[in-house]
Amino acid sequence: MKRLIIIDDEPIARDALRSLLAVHLDIEVVGEAGTLTDARLQLARSGYDLVLLDIQLRGGSGFDLVPLVRPGARIIFVTAHDEHAVRAFTVNALDYLLKPVVPERLAVALARLAPDSQPSSLNSQLAPLPAPLSPLLLEDRVHLKLGGGTERFVRVGEIRCIQSEENYTAVHVGAPAERLLVRRTLQSWEDQLPSSHFVRVHRQTLVNAAHVHGVARVTVDVSHLTVQGMAQPVVASQRYLAELRQHLAQLRD
Repeated sequence: MKRLIIIDDEPIARDALRSLLAVHLDIEVVGEAGTLTDARLQLARSGYDLVLLDIQLRGGSGFDLVPLVRPGARIIFVTAHDEHAVRAFTVNALDYLLKPVVPERLAVALARLAPDSQPSSLNSQLAPLPAPLSPLLLEDRVHLKLGGGTERFVRVGEIRCIQSEENYTAVHVGAPAERLLVRRTLQSWEDQLPSSHFVRVHRQTLVNAAHVHGVARVTVDVSHLTVQGMAQPVVASQRYLAELRQHLAQLRD
């Protein structure tokens, strides 16, 4: 049984989180706080494993409370704002949820609380968080480490395609698509992205089928995909087209 504290200055938000947590029988809510003062009192207690923490609190910030979280406990930030995502992960947040929180997204976040995943001290909470490999949902934002120390969070559903480039992958995001180069394998992307939408169309390419608007055969073995936002067609191999068409049919039903 994992014990949890909810910190949010909106009573309606706390009620909503409690309702969502009710179906998770391995989670027990042991405390709540709606003010910074009450939050400090709750965090001073022992016997909790996880904190659901809002960032925008009256009179201060949820980040001010991070040093007060007991060693070994984890933090899931729950907020209506996404501009703090990079900072949240620099304090080793277990996850970062946007309001309104949906049940499926909360379940994914709680699944990351493995029995042996707890950091041993606050110092370990201040270490950079490795890219999580837990399954992603379309509404999630995925953390990308780019060159030169640049970091970006992009919404999974906005990804158009991902192409392998030796030891890197080029992630094409938005419309018009922006190319973001990250040091990560195509297979790791395929394992993490939602299979309902992302499908391999070439040994070096994954596409988000939701953004595929056309398929044109060029040769016996090669087709060109028209992908929303992409300036150039995406090359697809014939061997992968059957699965792509199945995805397209399911998404358009």
